[in-house]
Amino acid sequence: MTAGARGRLAVHGHFYQPHRVDPFTGRMPEDASAAPFRDWNSRIDAECYRPNAERATYGRMSWDVGPTLAGWLATAAPVSHAGFVAGDRPDGVRRGNGMACSYHHSILPLASADDRRTEIRWAVRDFELRFGRAPEGFWLPETAVDVPTLGMLVDEGIRYTILAPWQAAGPIDTRRPYRVELGGGRSIVVAFYDGGLSGAVSFEPAATADADRFARERVVTRLFGTPFPDGEPGLILIATDGELYGHHQQFRDLFLHRLLAPATSVADRGFDVVELAAVLLEPPDRPMPFARVVERTSWSCHHGVARWISECPCAGDGRWKAPLRAALDRLAGAIDAVTDRCLASLPGAPARVAARDAFVDVVFGAEKPDAFARRCLGREATAADRTLFLDLLDAQRWRLAMFTSDAWYWDDPVRPETRQNLRCAARAARLVDAATGGHVERSLVRDLALLTSPGTGLDGGAIYRRALADVRQPEIA
Repeated sequence: MTAGARGRLAVHGHFYQPHRVDPFTGRMPEDASAAPFRDWNSRIDAECYRPNAERATYGRMSWDVGPTLAGWLATAAPVSHAGFVAGDRPDGVRRGNGMACSYHHSILPLASADDRRTEIRWAVRDFELRFGRAPEGFWLPETAVDVPTLGMLVDEGIRYTILAPWQAAGPIDTRRPYRVELGGGRSIVVAFYDGGLSGAVSFEPAATADADRFARERVVTRLFGTPFPDGEPGLILIATDGELYGHHQQFRDLFLHRLLAPATSVADRGFDVVELAAVLLEPPDRPMPFARVVERTSWSCHHGVARWISECPCAGDGRWKAPLRAALDRLAGAIDAVTDRCLASLPGAPARVAARDAFVDVVFGAEKPDAFARRCLGREATAADRTLFLDLLDAQRWRLAMFTSDAWYWDDPVRPETRQNLRCAARAARLVDAATGGHVERSLVRDLALLTSPGTGLDGGAIYRRALADVRQPEIA
């Protein structure tokens, strides 16, 4: 950097929790392990989301909040939800601090083209309804990336994303943004976060005990320690899980608040805390160096995206992961085939994917289900037609949710995260079977029997039945 140039700091928090709402009841189950709180969402809200909202920290940082989490916050923790809404555009800033995030936190490079597009479109629409503007940035779950996914983001109006430095194909300087060409004259801006500082914040509690010292010894050293090539002020981007700030590490909400404090309340540190979107997008078409991405990579698995599909050293014995994904893929295909056949018989013959994309307004609550069905099917539709239509689309909702990434993240399918996905699968299968008289659930259970829990020896069929022990249903053959 040239003499006198000031460095810039931006912090991004990925705020997300697994979708714990029961797909059969629509309620959040109580969880004794979260004591003294009734469930983990409530505990994490008290330790992280609400303290940061009350300190208006969301107005000083970049963030994304998972749509399913945001929906829970809106009803169960309105103070925290309001903090995110207010923090998106504090004082009417031109850009916004919020980024959209794939609706069900599925690993997009592992999803079908139709599912990727729906996840992106649901995320964009949820963001528009929640924050009153179209998103310009998009957080990819686990930063899992490939070029086709980036192309879909751009097609839906997204202009930038954040990736890990090891996801760049070739040397980069993380203190500057890059442009990734996608073909057809399209490109997207990518900010590669600082791996060293992000890792220190995430995994070195001593590093974040004193925000002023961290700024002085870590941020300033990284900004000014090596020459910058063209005199442009350097940008340090720290990206971490948002729950780090108060939940994973106690009192780190105070660290974050102090680190991002406005210049009027701290001694001059030699750098400015900046709005990430403005740095990346203004002026809109300024020259940037180009970078390429390494396909099918992520921030939390150094084996690409293996953690969510196969055996991977990141998470123990993963031989159960491929059979689980294959079973759910086959279930999805069966549900889609049945849905397409049924929709073709309805007035107006609505297309499954287009209807599913629009159904997010019903999930959000922006449109009443019956009004949505009447609008899509027209006046000729009977009450039975509308009920069938809505049941099939609700099945599509839960069929998407069964691919939430958490099910594959850990080392054993008996964990609650995998059980939740299996309940979503059951809800989707049973909606379709009840509406059509089919038997897609039976096929699912047979397929699940091909996987085995490394810790308990239970096969997937037994795990499935245990996950559904409280759901009244005749035993599955």
